[in-house]
Amino acid sequence: MLDWEDPFAKPATGTDSAQAADSVTPVEEKEIAAVQPAANEASAIAMPTSVPEPDKASISSLPRANIAPVNPEDKRVINGMTDINQLAPFKYPWAWEYWLNSNKNHWTPLDINMTQDVHDYRHNLTMEERHVYENVLSYLTTSDILAMRNIGIAVMEKMSAPELQIYQARQVYEEALHTWTYQHCIETIGLDQSEIYNRYRVVPEINQKIQLANRRLNSVLRSDIDLKDKDELENFVMAYAFFGGIFEGCWFYNGFSPIFALQRRGLMKGTAEQLQYIMRDEVLHASFGIRVVKQIIKEENVKLDPVKIQEMWEEADAAEEIYASYILRDPILGYSKENHIGQFRFIANRRAKQLGFEKPFPGAEATLPWLDEQANMRKEKNFFETKVTEYQTGGALKWD
Repeated sequence: MLDWEDPFAKPATGTDSAQAADSVTPVEEKEIAAVQPAANEASAIAMPTSVPEPDKASISSLPRANIAPVNPEDKRVINGMTDINQLAPFKYPWAWEYWLNSNKNHWTPLDINMTQDVHDYRHNLTMEERHVYENVLSYLTTSDILAMRNIGIAVMEKMSAPELQIYQARQVYEEALHTWTYQHCIETIGLDQSEIYNRYRVVPEINQKIQLANRRLNSVLRSDIDLKDKDELENFVMAYAFFGGIFEGCWFYNGFSPIFALQRRGLMKGTAEQLQYIMRDEVLHASFGIRVVKQIIKEENVKLDPVKIQEMWEEADAAEEIYASYILRDPILGYSKENHIGQFRFIANRRAKQLGFEKPFPGAEATLPWLDEQANMRKEKNFFETKVTEYQTGGALKWD
């Protein structure tokens, strides 16, 4: 066993480790002989004629670092003083569980057959349904890139416990995967990419949601934020609560529902299946963000202003109503803007409760009672008749 006080000491066993290292089997001798000329030639060019052995005496005279082992109780979500590179022992084992669970929902957009979607879009969708489909994709493509940057730049670097960062690294990858998925749908259907990708800039009803998110999140994209400063800390917590509770917990969770409404009628089933797998990722993203926010509030004794919290929900609700009024200006069969807004408010109350906030929309009821099924069902998918994967992550999560 390695002696941490004297790493150069020989192991306290009867085996001469140097002799054991020098012993070579006959098979190994042949492998070495086969590459020996090339190795010798490379050595003659690249290596000095002699390599001095380490001066053990000078090494042993170096001052020893007086560093105590990491105590997991000293870890903090932010403003921690322990070694950020030491994963275990965990203080937040639940964060590691998120990492393990996220890997159960592993997929790519190429795994899902989109052939029927091409036919549906060209021959079966009404003009109003195409309008819904195209604008939902247009909003989502921009939003997932925004989410990727926010986690990677604004949030992940502020964490001071590696078990949190490891899951967030997976989250960054998943947001990129989601963007690939939307791009795959756009390419497969044959939509005009320049036109679809620019809608978030030129359609005011889509742009206003993106601008609201930017305003809430841009202030924490800086790397020089001092989270020991009370005002900066409160702003960071509010931004993260917006991101986890509203951006991912409501806007994404509710944002796929128009496509799911088409799926329920047997239309655009490939796209809906893609979004179903994305939704399971987003369920974990939102849940993780909410849990981290609550942990920061507890550890740092943060006191948020209830008035500002209510304003945040109402602002998000107003933006969602403008957006829904545009994409659903003409209702499609089984789905309307009233359904969309009502479900947003119902989900907002749920997320507020999870965050420990007051319900922003008392009395709101579920207008899409089937939506939770999209995240909670356990689904087995045999993509190629050779690979069976159980997509169970979302089903294992209980929101209430």
